[in-house]
Amino acid sequence: MVTGLRSAVMAVSAAAWSSAEEGARVVEETSPQGSGRFELRSVSVAYGPETVIEDVTMNIPPQAVTALIGPSGCGKSTLLRCLNRMNDELGNVRVSGTIALDGQDIMARGVDPVDLRMRVGQVFQRPNPFPMSIYDNVAYGPRTQGIRRRDELDAIVEDSLRRAALWDEVKGSLKKHAFDLSGGQQQRLCIARALATHPEVLLMDEPASALDPISTQQIEDTVAELKRSVTIVIVTHNMQQAARISDQTAFMLRERLDMPARLIEVGETRKVFTNPDDPRTEAYITGRFG
Repeated sequence: MVTGLRSAVMAVSAAAWSSAEEGARVVEETSPQGSGRFELRSVSVAYGPETVIEDVTMNIPPQAVTALIGPSGCGKSTLLRCLNRMNDELGNVRVSGTIALDGQDIMARGVDPVDLRMRVGQVFQRPNPFPMSIYDNVAYGPRTQGIRRRDELDAIVEDSLRRAALWDEVKGSLKKHAFDLSGGQQQRLCIARALATHPEVLLMDEPASALDPISTQQIEDTVAELKRSVTIVIVTHNMQQAARISDQTAFMLRERLDMPARLIEVGETRKVFTNPDDPRTEAYITGRFG
């Protein structure tokens, strides 16, 4: 099995693995425990009469990167949207089971989805900046939270843009329209906008799939820095990207169109990529299907 998998992870050097492990140790030593920890128990999702995801049970550790991998149509993005209840907006979706954030059931009565989305931000596949200036994009969330003082907003905007690795590129043109930025810059602006409300968790749905290699590297570098303070869950079809940036990997699969998707395996990324427990995981990672 190891021989068959070696080619799938050949781009990930021993130094990269060592760096990721060292980063995980730093996070463990410096991050507050229990902030941004998800626990999913027997989670199922149905669109109308059709169950599309069935019986997912897994933990998402805090201040780490969890990658969701699997073929198209296996429910990765649907599961991701469960974590901040974005599926609620579709109207015909039913979610059963328990999804707890730091011990609180996010589906419980009395939980405000808007407040939840301040705690659990999301970055989508394609950059979607608001049609306004760079500054106003980042300040939008804090303003909805009632922050009006210019000095406070200035500090939040600068901090968020720095954390998204965009400040040095735009600090002299914050009044510039967001649509004038490049695609990669727009995506980092969307990351900064999400960070401005100080979320505990950041959901990323294939955030680099529409970007060039240089912009993709910038996004990956940003993720590596952000995980020191924010829990990150990322959907990706890029196996090398998952191996490079994630601490934990979850493999989902819908084996037939008339069957719901299931979580096949979840574990520490290095183990999942080099010695998975399930032969279906090995077959997907080595490119035999998907």
